Amino acid sequence: MIAMLYVIAFSAALTYFFNVSFSGSLILFSVASIIYTVIPKPSGVAQATIFREIWTGEVIKFVTAALKDTFMQGIADYSKYVSNVGDEAQAIHISSMNVLPEVLINNTTYPLGITDQAIDDILIQLNKYQTVATPITDDEMYASSVKKMDLVKDRHGKAIVKAMIKMALHALAPAGNTAKMPVLLTTGEADPTGRIRMKMGDLLTLKTAADDLEIDEASRRLVLSSQHVNDLIWEDKKLEGFFFNRATGAVQQNLLSFDVHTHISNPYFNPTTKVKLAYGAVPAVTDHKASVLFSLDRAAKAMGWTKMYFSEAKNDTQYQRNLVNFRQYGIVLPTAEEQRGAIVSGNA
Repeated sequence: MIAMLYVIAFSAALTYFFNVSFSGSLILFSVASIIYTVIPKPSGVAQATIFREIWTGEVIKFVTAALKDTFMQGIADYSKYVSNVGDEAQAIHISSMNVLPEVLINNTTYPLGITDQAIDDILIQLNKYQTVATPITDDEMYASSVKKMDLVKDRHGKAIVKAMIKMALHALAPAGNTAKMPVLLTTGEADPTGRIRMKMGDLLTLKTAADDLEIDEASRRLVLSSQHVNDLIWEDKKLEGFFFNRATGAVQQNLLSFDVHTHISNPYFNPTTKVKLAYGAVPAVTDHKASVLFSLDRAAKAMGWTKMYFSEAKNDTQYQRNLVNFRQYGIVLPTAEEQRGAIVSGNA
C-alpha cells in the first residue's frame, strides 16, 4: 500500500512539474518499481548494518548511564572536539591557560600592564578500550536473539566502564609527592596486617592541604579507596554516624568540604616513597590503594567512537557461531599539574 502511494505521488509530481500525462507517469514509475524488484542485490547488508547500529547504540547508552553516577560526573566534557588522527586514531586538542591574570583592586595607576597568557595546545590521543569477542551460536541467535544480545551488551558495557574508571582514577592521582600535589600518609592505628588505618583527623589534614592549594570548595572531589571507607566506618563506631548512615550504610557525600565518592579500583602507591605505581603494575604487600583528591576545575574528559564488530556464523563452517565485541574510545585526565593530591596508608 505504501509503495503504491509513493508511485501515485511521484507520478503526480512528474505530471505537475514536467507537463507529462498522469497515465504515462504512472506507467513509468510502475515499470521502474517492477524492474527494481528483480535486480540482484546483496543479501543481508542492510540487516547487518541495522543490527550493528542498534546494538552499538545500546552500548553507548549503557556506558553513558553507567558513568553518570560516578566521580566522573561533572568533569568538563570535551567530546565534541574529538577528531581523527591517522588510521582511525582519535585525539583531542586541549588548550589550557596555566597562568591566571593579576586582579587589580581600586586601581588608580595607568596603564594597567600586560601579563602574557601562555596557551599550550596539547594533542592527546584517546585511550582505546577493546573487549574480547563473545561467541553466539546460530541456535542461540534464532532461539532467543534479544535476550542473548542483551546479556552480551551488558557484559561488554560493564567491562568497558570498569576499565575506563580504573584508568581515570590512575590518571587523576598525582605521580608523586610535590608542593602542588601532596601525597599524605594515614595516622590511625594499625590493622592486623600492619597497615595504618585512616582516621577522620587525616581527612582534616587533607582539607587543610586543599585549603592551602586554594582548591575551590565547590570543585573538591575526593574518591576514597574501599580500605579507607572501611577504616572510617570502623572509627565511626565512636562518632555516632558522622561518616555514614547507619540505616542504609551509605557514605556521606558531602564531608568536610569534599564531594565524596568511593571506589574499589583506586591506584596503588608505595607509602615509603609516596610514588604512584605504573598502571597495571603488580603491587607489593606493602603497597596500598590511595584515596584521590582532584579539582573539577583541573580535569577533563572526552568520549569518542563506539564501534561494534560482528563476525557472522555463515563464515564459520566448524562452529557455526557469530563473534561479537566492541571498541570504545575515551579519556579522563588532569589539565594541569596542580590542585590534586592523595592519601595512602603507611605501614607499621
